[in-house]
Amino acid sequence: MRPEGKKIYLGLMSGTSLDGIDAALVRFPQHRAELIATHCHPWPHALQQKLLGLTTPGDNEIDRMGELDILVADEFALAAQQLLLKAHISASAVTAIGSHGQTIRHRPEAKTAFTLQIGDPNRIAERTKITTVADFRRRDMAAGGEGAPLVPAFHNRLFRSDKEHLCILNIGGIANITLLPPQDDADIIGFDTGPGNGLLDSWSSRHIHTPFDEHGKWAATGEVHPALLKSMLADRYFSRPPPKSTGREYFNLEWLEGLLTQHPALSPKDIQATLTALTTQSIANAIKTADAHYQQIRVCGGGVHNQTLMKQLKHALPQCHIESTQHHDVDPDWVEAMAFAWLAQQTMLGLSGNLPSVTGAHHPVILGGIYQGGAAIHKNHTIA
Repeated sequence: MRPEGKKIYLGLMSGTSLDGIDAALVRFPQHRAELIATHCHPWPHALQQKLLGLTTPGDNEIDRMGELDILVADEFALAAQQLLLKAHISASAVTAIGSHGQTIRHRPEAKTAFTLQIGDPNRIAERTKITTVADFRRRDMAAGGEGAPLVPAFHNRLFRSDKEHLCILNIGGIANITLLPPQDDADIIGFDTGPGNGLLDSWSSRHIHTPFDEHGKWAATGEVHPALLKSMLADRYFSRPPPKSTGREYFNLEWLEGLLTQHPALSPKDIQATLTALTTQSIANAIKTADAHYQQIRVCGGGVHNQTLMKQLKHALPQCHIESTQHHDVDPDWVEAMAFAWLAQQTMLGLSGNLPSVTGAHHPVILGGIYQGGAAIHKNHTIA
């Protein structure tokens, strides 16, 4: 058997932005993560629209979910196969796939809390012939946690320093932070700060017919509307103490439209500018409130490419040194896919993958279920 650090794991991630499936092949030598190859698999447009429709309550949800559970799994399997082809690596060389699935509902504050990701791992394992680990979030929730965010555990492995306080800021559809203290015995704090790119992407898609506001150029042509920004930041989510997590089912265009009724006649570009300011201010407020020690901020996720947003963050946090994780040899676009490859390794080794200080779980747990790949070996058994 190969030493664990030489084994290859494959991470599959599609976040709340629904901009594509990120696939990453990774090895995990001691205290490092070695990114071998990557592939971004675009969602077929029709399927993407169906998924967007399922992220908010609607009619005939069970049948729609059943259909999409299969279709999403097929796209995840195809993303994995295309990555292996691109990397010239055989399926037999991969120890396991870590599949996040596609979140269609996340209700940690409900009376009966639940979270739901689709993309049937049985089908991924069958199609790829690779053992697949999936359904990571619900075990944490069963242990009393919010099931999210899970990536801070990987941030801890990849970035933690014994010399300085580090804040890892991930700006995906939803933004989240991880506060990594230098002391080994100190708790790690991590939580979703609120909207990241999700609202920006949805508003761009509606008004300028592009999937995202490239580099924040459109937002830069508008002006922030202070009263609208104030009403956005007054949402109860922002004042909630951690542990906390959220998603597209909460921060979506319906949420925005409810606020816009109080501020009629604003231009779309000014609303985009104000949404960018919302992402900026909610992140900055979360970091300031959490701990003043965290002045080294490393950014990953798609938001790192939004130049308007990054400029605003540096202005809102002048005491902080803010830079991309790329400056520390970690590609900011692949951190989450790498994280789910690592979570698959943790599960395969029988090790915990959650951080109770982040999710609020009562104790560490092994996350996810294991769905065996390859063909079964049949033997005749005599029953006495």
